[in-house]
Amino acid sequence: MGFSDPPLVLEARGPAFDVTALNERGRVLLPAIVATLRASPALDTLVEQEGLLRGTVKPAEAGFTEEERSRQHSIFSIVRALQALFAFEDEPQLGLYGAFGYDLTFQFESVKLHQKRDASQRDLVLFLPDEILVIDILSNAAWQLRYEFSVGGRSAWVSSTAGLARGGESVPYVPTPEAQIVKRRDHVPGAFATKVLRAKEEFKVGNLFESVLSQTYFEPCPHGPSAVFRRLRKRNPSPYGFLINLGNSEYLVGASPEMFVRVEKNDKGWRCETCPISGTIKRGANAMEDAENIKKILSDAKEESELTMCTDVDRNDKSRICRAGSVQVIGRRQIEMYSRLIHTVDHVEGYLREGFDAMDAFLVHTWAVTVTGAPKTWAIQFLEEMEESPRCWYGGAVGMLGFDGHLNTGLTLRTVRIANGVAEVRAGATLLFDSEPELEERETELKASAMRDAVLRDDSESAAAKQPACLRTTAITTDGCVMAIQHTSLPIAAVQFHPESILTPHSLGMQMISNALNNLKWTE
Repeated sequence: MGFSDPPLVLEARGPAFDVTALNERGRVLLPAIVATLRASPALDTLVEQEGLLRGTVKPAEAGFTEEERSRQHSIFSIVRALQALFAFEDEPQLGLYGAFGYDLTFQFESVKLHQKRDASQRDLVLFLPDEILVIDILSNAAWQLRYEFSVGGRSAWVSSTAGLARGGESVPYVPTPEAQIVKRRDHVPGAFATKVLRAKEEFKVGNLFESVLSQTYFEPCPHGPSAVFRRLRKRNPSPYGFLINLGNSEYLVGASPEMFVRVEKNDKGWRCETCPISGTIKRGANAMEDAENIKKILSDAKEESELTMCTDVDRNDKSRICRAGSVQVIGRRQIEMYSRLIHTVDHVEGYLREGFDAMDAFLVHTWAVTVTGAPKTWAIQFLEEMEESPRCWYGGAVGMLGFDGHLNTGLTLRTVRIANGVAEVRAGATLLFDSEPELEERETELKASAMRDAVLRDDSESAAAKQPACLRTTAITTDGCVMAIQHTSLPIAAVQFHPESILTPHSLGMQMISNALNNLKWTE
């Protein structure tokens, strides 16, 4: 799914927000948005400017229960008001798309901030697209949706987007030269492991049960966001792959493995589901090593404890808004495999109680224990004190809030943030009392490696691109690995395979060897 030139964008930081018309079509919608926002009890101030609405929301009331958390005054009150204004049941693709930053949690959690935030940092960027390209990979079909909006209805005047051109400002990507990048990581080698020891002290006295510390790497990004996205999609396909131009020379390019919250309606009601991921081991060199590593992670008590704790917190979050007895673990320690990592995953579902909606489901899970720790508030405070830089988008979410009431979001993990021509890659590790500091530091490096390679290594650097002109590739895997070559004029050819491939099902290994030998036969 993709879109460009949306008519509107909602941006927020703390209690302040902007609704900006990005073209003439967006300007048509502003009067209706003004009326809707002024009717919201959460609105504190609102100033109308040319093509821009700038406002603030009232602070949350003191002393609310967890069940009331999602209905407190916050920037989500503005999101909820926009969803109500544009509500439309029969268009599942119509909605708000974008990114939710980690700092949104501070609108609900009482945490003392220690880190200095950049003045340009935003907590939320959501676009309203009016032209969407949808691709169904399973059916190999694609279609385009185009929407027109009318404002006024029964009033004496009606304004419409019909006939107005779609378009927007075009801003070229400008990379920052490598020589101008002063800092390449926010932790010196070994510093992360030292912080793991500090976390273990908190575990020992009972302040924390689990913590998800992270560190950040900075890399030059000469090829631009779209090139990084294509490489990442090819090398590390994932359930939530995305490229988002956030404006202000900021982009998010991701291959997130983890669903955050998804809410859809079925014959039983509104189903809320999550897929907590915790438990990581590296991929093997081949299928046999993968199998051994899978057995190793499934028999690891520490990895099992990580996921169990995450899922327990997740179930507790759901119990606040879901029907009694509907919260269930429907998948336990399932294996998911990615380009360099193997994860264990649980699958949890529940059905929303009357009076709660998808936005409530999103907010009660903010943010997932798989990216913060437990107890959640203590863990968030610990991260604020121990990490070297603000998380910005890391640990938040990307996705869409449909105007038909559904929601689909993924956690912002395995993501490259490109800001002002510099790529930032952040990765974390789940820490428990029996964590080994050096291993946890290496885990963050392994998790970040695929993203860093997507930024640094162009496909033109591959073996296929570098081979001499006298050789041609005759076999290649789906992920771009050269398996066979042949000389263009001499009777010379070669094929590579692992000896154990002769044991593959359906005699595929034997067939590969047979094909190679037939191809290598000398003919007069």
